[in-house]
Amino acid sequence: MSDDVRNLVLGVVAAGISAALGWLARTYLWKRKLRRKQTFFGLPENSESLLVVNRDPATAEPAVHRFDVFALLELSALVKERGAHVQVVTQDAAHQGFGERTEFCVGGPGSNRRMVAHMAAMLPGVRVNVDPEPGPDRGAFQIGSERYRMEPGVTEYVLLARLTAGERRDTRPVFLFCGQRAITNQAATRYLARNHERLARKHGSHSFVLLLKVINSQAYGPDVTELVADVTRAAQTALPAAAPRGGHRAD
Repeated sequence: MSDDVRNLVLGVVAAGISAALGWLARTYLWKRKLRRKQTFFGLPENSESLLVVNRDPATAEPAVHRFDVFALLELSALVKERGAHVQVVTQDAAHQGFGERTEFCVGGPGSNRRMVAHMAAMLPGVRVNVDPEPGPDRGAFQIGSERYRMEPGVTEYVLLARLTAGERRDTRPVFLFCGQRAITNQAATRYLARNHERLARKHGSHSFVLLLKVINSQAYGPDVTELVADVTRAAQTALPAAAPRGGHRAD
């Protein structure tokens, strides 16, 4: 074998080895990234999850607001991308505890009984005014000592939370999307879809509660959302005072 042929063969072999090593490295990084996502969402391969849908409080008949439908579609896509399965149930049909399956719960306490139960159990520092009468505090959040009023279509708020109960390593999280209006629920699901990798790096498998502000939804829909604050400590610390008239107290 001449030197030229030998060098050519060695070059081909080296290129093949480099390509194989590159493929293995990319596969390893992809799998590690997928495992991180699965851990954050509590969605191992082929696992089951629960998607709890609220009702539209503006109608007498059982119905789901179109923005909440959009939120459910985005959450379903997130679950499918993790290789898991999703079961959709209505807020009055979810009669089970939490921790066995990852749960995504959409809608405020005025439209979702399941949300009321979760807030009472895990967010004692949050109150939501569910009084249907018009007024400046309608739909307002109180988190600790701070109050957040909405200006419909201009400035609205939503809580995005990842919560776990107990110390078991295999306990699955509950994700809450508790907004002042249906469009803010969709804004929170979209925020999670766009930022879950950053949130996973920052919080890992720990609980967190984020207050988000949806800006000018009448023009931009659910797309312009800002993080106001991480309110985990305040939301999980019980409020001593009685709830205001027409408000929901989560304790």
